[in-house]
Amino acid sequence: MAKKWITNLLLAALIVCFFWGCVEKNKPFPVQQNLVQTKVEHASGFTIQQNDLYTVIEVTSAWPGSETAFTYALIPREKLASITLPKDAYDAIVATPVKAMVVTSTTHIPSLEALGVLDALVGFPSTDLVSSAEARKRINSGLIKELGTNENINTEIALELNPEVVIGFGINNTNKAYETLKKSNIPIVYNGDWTEQTPLGKAEWIKFFAPFFQKEKEADHIFEEIEASYNQTKLLAQQAAEKPTVLTGGLYKDVWYVAGGKSWMAQFLRDANSDYIWSNTKDQGSIGLSLEAVLEKGQKADFWFNPSLHSSYEELEAANAHYEEFDAFSNKKVYSNAVKKGQTGGLLFYELAPQRPDLVLKDLIAILHPELLPNHNLTFYLPLP
Repeated sequence: MAKKWITNLLLAALIVCFFWGCVEKNKPFPVQQNLVQTKVEHASGFTIQQNDLYTVIEVTSAWPGSETAFTYALIPREKLASITLPKDAYDAIVATPVKAMVVTSTTHIPSLEALGVLDALVGFPSTDLVSSAEARKRINSGLIKELGTNENINTEIALELNPEVVIGFGINNTNKAYETLKKSNIPIVYNGDWTEQTPLGKAEWIKFFAPFFQKEKEADHIFEEIEASYNQTKLLAQQAAEKPTVLTGGLYKDVWYVAGGKSWMAQFLRDANSDYIWSNTKDQGSIGLSLEAVLEKGQKADFWFNPSLHSSYEELEAANAHYEEFDAFSNKKVYSNAVKKGQTGGLLFYELAPQRPDLVLKDLIAILHPELLPNHNLTFYLPLP
């Protein structure tokens, strides 16, 4: 009887130890004190929080309609040995400052260049799309390797480069190349700068890149200057005596796509003190219309911006004879962001404009209200030749 009692007692002790061990094993990592939230005012797709030991970035808008938030822990190299985080607590853990990085969108490159860390970029998909003169030098010298396309990254080359992190760009979470790299212990971190709908919202994503290089103060300073420049330029536009009407877009096959009233482009035109014809619509992206519908509303528009990718009046006329019916065509008031290209054909606007919205706004004001910025040299928007 005593033996049975002792056996039951030992069994009970084992059960208690087992469950206690499980509780201890799954005990959450203690929240550190002195939490500091990075100031992010205009961007809505990410947050940054620092504690005593490391930085946490949460990306809530990796792509339009994303219902998944991604959380990343950035740990200083000197603290790596002393910090152990639960593997399932974060989508990626990255040591900082990063020494070798792959980015996947041209919009990422200006942030690296502005922060002075372009030398950390070791690979990029579709390098011909890159316009930055400094980045092109590094591409031409073999310091930035060609990785194919974002949808089909050459994982063999990427693995040879052994980047410490890949900054991903995606329209969903089904990139097979990313999964292959993750299985090889290369962290994938999503960047959703392109989902922002305001000029300053896109520009503020420079703060997303800063913690990877411990450059937070530099990023804050850079953005504050851009923000101040943008707001001053916006105030200047209010001095204009007139409010010219504006048409956007062009035909793709049989559909004319104009910028929606809640889009990035519409915000620029609003801040430039113009009368954008479709400003009252609620679309955040583009709106598909028939040629007849656009003619009805936009034939008399004073200015026409972004006529698809056409870069001359001859191209416009050859594409569709009806383009000649617009007053902006007849009066040579058509301006394009597709004229200025990099050395290998990449469009400067789609690379640099998201980070420098102040320069975009100055272009628009110099075009729409030339009396306000008579000495401004156009950066992105050029008249069709």
